[in-house]
Amino acid sequence: MTEELQLAVESGSITPKAAEIIALLTPGAFCLHKSWGFGRVAEWSLPTGLILIDFDSRKRHPMQAPYAAETLSPIPNEHILARSASDAAAVKTAATKDPVGLVRDILRDHGGRATPTQISAVLTPIVFTLPAYKKWWEATKKKLKGDGHFQLPVKKTDPIVLLDVAVAPGSGLIERFRGARHLKDQVAALDQVTKALGDFVDEVEELRSLAAQIEEAAHKGRKLQPAQALELLLARDEILARHDALQPGENAPAVADILTGEQSRLPELFAALPASKQRRAVEQFPVAFGEDWMKILFRLAQQAPARLVVDITRVAKKEGREAEFAAALARWISERSASSEILIWLCKERGADFPNLFGPDLLSAVFSALELDQLNEKRGTRLQDLLFDDRELISDFIKDAKPDEVRDLTRRLIMSPVFEEMIKRSLLGRIIKLHPEMQSLVSGESTSQTETLTVSWASLEKRKEEFEDLINRQIPENLRDITIAKEEGDLRENFGFKAAKEQQRVLQRRRAEGERDLELSRGTNFENADTSQVSIGTSVSVRLSDGKEETFNILGAWDSAPDLSIVSYKAAIGQALMGHKPGDEVELPSEGGTYTVAIQSISAFTAIDVLREKVHALRPSKNVEA
Repeated sequence: MTEELQLAVESGSITPKAAEIIALLTPGAFCLHKSWGFGRVAEWSLPTGLILIDFDSRKRHPMQAPYAAETLSPIPNEHILARSASDAAAVKTAATKDPVGLVRDILRDHGGRATPTQISAVLTPIVFTLPAYKKWWEATKKKLKGDGHFQLPVKKTDPIVLLDVAVAPGSGLIERFRGARHLKDQVAALDQVTKALGDFVDEVEELRSLAAQIEEAAHKGRKLQPAQALELLLARDEILARHDALQPGENAPAVADILTGEQSRLPELFAALPASKQRRAVEQFPVAFGEDWMKILFRLAQQAPARLVVDITRVAKKEGREAEFAAALARWISERSASSEILIWLCKERGADFPNLFGPDLLSAVFSALELDQLNEKRGTRLQDLLFDDRELISDFIKDAKPDEVRDLTRRLIMSPVFEEMIKRSLLGRIIKLHPEMQSLVSGESTSQTETLTVSWASLEKRKEEFEDLINRQIPENLRDITIAKEEGDLRENFGFKAAKEQQRVLQRRRAEGERDLELSRGTNFENADTSQVSIGTSVSVRLSDGKEETFNILGAWDSAPDLSIVSYKAAIGQALMGHKPGDEVELPSEGGTYTVAIQSISAFTAIDVLREKVHALRPSKNVEA
C-alpha cells in the first residue's frame, strides 16, 4: 500500500479493505465494471478522492475512490481482456497459431465457462473484424470438438465448458442424451449427435446401444408427444444409416408407424415438426399409407405452409407422381379451393415446376383466397403483401392473357372489398400500364381519379427522392423493427410490435399513394403557357377591394411557396382562378371566408430557376424522415 493510500486510511476517507482494492487500480491498470464494462485507470488523485477511468463508452470518467473500490474489479495484466487491449497483435498471433489454447485461456479467465457471445465480445473488434472472427470461429469450433477438453453446447446461448479431463469426441454427446429427462431435451441432444456422426466411425457398439435407447424413448413418448417421438426415430434412422452392421431392434417403432397412428392429425403433427425434418417424414408416406399415400398427401398439402408444399412437390417428383400432383393443383385453382400458402408458393415460383398453372386463372384464385380470408377474419396478410410488394407479379400474371380475361380481372379488382383504396389504385395502375385499354374501364367503374398531374420538374425530382427514401430506408427499417419486436415475446401484449405494424400500414399507404402519384405525374417547365386566361404556368395580377395589388403564380400540383406567391393549381385559390380572364371578378377563399378580387393581367411565369432553388432548399435530408 502506498503512503498516499495509508494517509487516506488514517484520515478515515477510505476503509482499509477499499484501500487494498484501490492499490490494484493504479494508473494503467485494467478493471471491469458491471454496467460500463472493460476499462483502464487513467489517473487518480486521492487528495481529491477521485479516480479517472477510461471506459469504451466514456473516457476519463470520474469515480469517487470508495465507490470505485465497491464497483470495480481489478483485472491482472495476463487476463485475456487486458492482453487484447494492450497487445492485440500478440493475441491475434496466438489465435492463429494456437486457437484452442487461446479459447482455453478465455474460458479460464471467465471461470471455466463462457458463451460464444462472450468469446466474440473479447476478440471483436479489437483483435478481429466481425467477418474475420466468424471465419476463425467456425474453424476453431472443429478443433475444440476434436480436442476433448471442451463441452460444446446444444444451444448457442449456452456456455462452452472447459473440462479437466478430456473425453472422446462424441461420447459426451451420447451421455448428454442419456442424461436428458424430457423428450425435447433428448431431441436436442440427438441433433448434436447426428451432426457429429463422423466422430463415431470406430464406435459401432456404442451407436447400437444408443439406437436401442432412442427406440425405447420413442415408444414411451409416441402417444403423448408424437412429433418428438417422430424426431427421435428420424435421428435413429440417420444413425443406423452410418454402418451396415447397425439395424433397428426387433419390434422397434418406425417413422411410418407414427405417421399411420397420427393420420387424422397430420397437419398438427407436421406443424410441431421442425421444417428441416418435414421432407424426410413426407418421404415415408408411401411406406405408411400404401396405395392411398398420394390422397393423404394432397389433404396435407391443402393445410401445409409454403415450405412444406415445396417438400411435397419434390417427393411427388421423386416417386414419379408429378403429373398427378399437377392435376390436383389445377383442380384446386379452378375450384378456388387452393389455400393461401399454396398460392404464395405458386406465385413465388412463377410456374417453375408447373408452368401451365401460372396465369390469369391463378390471379383470380388469389383474389378468391384473399376474400375468403377476410370473410373468415384471418389476420395473415402474406398473400396480399406478396401481391403488392412484388411489383412484377400482376404483369407476369396477365402478360399473355386474353383481353376478356384482363377485363374480368380488372373488374374483379375494382369490386374487391379486400384492398385499401390506395393499394387498389396502385394495383390497377400496374394493369393499366400493361393494358392501357383498361383505363376507360377503371374510370367508368371506379371512383378513383386517374387524371394526370401536371408538376414542375423540380417537385417531381423531390417526390422521386422521397419515394426512394421510403422504399430503400423507411420500409426496410420498419421491417427490422417488426422482426425485433417479434423476438420480444407474446404479440398480444407487445406494444412495440403493434406500433411497428401500424407504422407498416401507414408506410404501405404512402407507398401506394406515391406509386399512383408518380404514375400520373407529368413534368413541365411551364413553357408556352396559355396567357389568354388563368392556366398552369401563369402569373396572375389581381386588384383587391382596397386598391392594393397582389400576384399569384399558378404552378404544378406539388408546388407551394407562399413567400414567393406560388400556388398549386390544385389548391383552393388556384382552382378558383383557373380559366378566368383579365377583367373577371373572382371570389377567393380565405381563413375568414371569401374576398373579391379583379384580375388585372395574366403573363407567363418566368422565375423557374427561383422555383428550383426553393424546392431544393425544402428537400429533406435522406437521413431524416420524409
